Amino acid sequence: MNLTSHPLLWRGNQIAHRIDTLATGHKSLDRALPGNGWPVGAVTELINAVAGCGEFSLLLPVLAQLSQQGHWITMLDPPWIPCPSALHGRGLALEKLLLIQTQNRQESLWACEQLVRGIHGGALLAWPETLSFSELRRLQFAAQNSRKTVFLFQGQQAADQSSPAALRLQLSPDGGDLQIRVLKCRGQRPVSSIHVSRSQLFQTTMPNRADVVVPGKQGQPLAGRHLASQAAGKSPATPKRRRRQKYSHQKLL
Repeated sequence: MNLTSHPLLWRGNQIAHRIDTLATGHKSLDRALPGNGWPVGAVTELINAVAGCGEFSLLLPVLAQLSQQGHWITMLDPPWIPCPSALHGRGLALEKLLLIQTQNRQESLWACEQLVRGIHGGALLAWPETLSFSELRRLQFAAQNSRKTVFLFQGQQAADQSSPAALRLQLSPDGGDLQIRVLKCRGQRPVSSIHVSRSQLFQTTMPNRADVVVPGKQGQPLAGRHLASQAAGKSPATPKRRRRQKYSHQKLL
């Protein structure tokens, strides 16, 4: 085999090498990333200077594309309760959305690894507290083997730590827009900062629905039937009180 033709081999004098990607839905970001999109079978870290600056909306175009192709979109321990009607308005197939809540860091890490290894393809979005270099490396290897696209949302402190992730982006608000700085990209020299306008982040096919997520009570699990009723435009029934399971997941129907 000729090593020079291997897609994972990159020589320093090359601008970029061939890698499998998914279009981000944002032209300025596509132009700046290796392969012109989100890397497939890899971990992407989204490091937020300010939480809620548009980091979730940035991913909605690719999440909608994957879900419409029949792939699962899994959200692990999101800090907000997703608004089903807004997600539906952005093209995401709610029947392919899986929402998981865990109780502690150990459960979260276990669930993250199982999800990456267990379901081939699709995307995982996770909000871990902290991850060590070795934990990130295990996830990177698992994503590569399962061809899953993994997005990890990290706090600002992660920017100064080394990471084996294939792509690392630092996000910060710029007025109502989003400024993106490439901290690391495998197979290409990092470029200067990227600007994504607010109109691109929050474009929707549903009128008067610019909100993508709404705040939820901390520690409260999401009720699948309640969210499904909202998506259908119905008044949700009052959920029955029940003992919270140690590890629970709900599919949004």
